[in-house]
Amino acid sequence: MKRYDIFKCEKSNTVIDVLVSEGACNEIPGFVKLEEKTQDASTEKHVPYIEEHADGYFVKVGKEVAHPMTEQHYIQFIEIIVDGDRLYRKYLKPGDEPAACFKVVKGTSVVAREYCNIHGLWKDK
Repeated sequence: MKRYDIFKCEKSNTVIDVLVSEGACNEIPGFVKLEEKTQDASTEKHVPYIEEHADGYFVKVGKEVAHPMTEQHYIQFIEIIVDGDRLYRKYLKPGDEPAACFKVVKGTSVVAREYCNIHGLWKDK
């Protein structure tokens, strides 16, 4: 396991992430490591898209069509990881726009991820 890995409980909707990883532990009993998906074959869009702005980054979920944000199906959070050592996260709820603006110091490497309550963890390509 490594920093920023995300796990989901096999019995509930509890989701946790790894903050520090320095040992030989590779699993958390009762939790499954979520794999980041990048292909989106469904009609709803899940892949996050990053736009660079003068004062940071804007991330939206779904390039052409926004992801639904209903009580039953919505994005729970959007995050970016800058240069591998700075993580910024915005939590969302049903009815919110599936997007986040991160006014942060820019880096040379930026990865966006989002978590859909039904379809799991996604990252930009």
